[in-house]
Amino acid sequence: MKEYNWRTLNDAASLMTEEEVKETMEHESANKRRASILIRLHQRYCTLRAERERAALLDGVVSP
Repeated sequence: MKEYNWRTLNDAASLMTEEEVKETMEHESANKRRASILIRLHQRYCTLRAERERAALLDGVVSP
């Protein structure tokens, strides 16, 4: 698994899928345990999860 610093994480996080972010977050949590990196990964994970859940929620909903 690739190791990230703050700058490389900010560049890479916007390109990661939800699964990749989750895996990176789990790896960071088990290894380096850097709070600032974990917080950033969790923020990105929550954003991606919310987008996925919102799309599923609105799937088939017709706007007035």
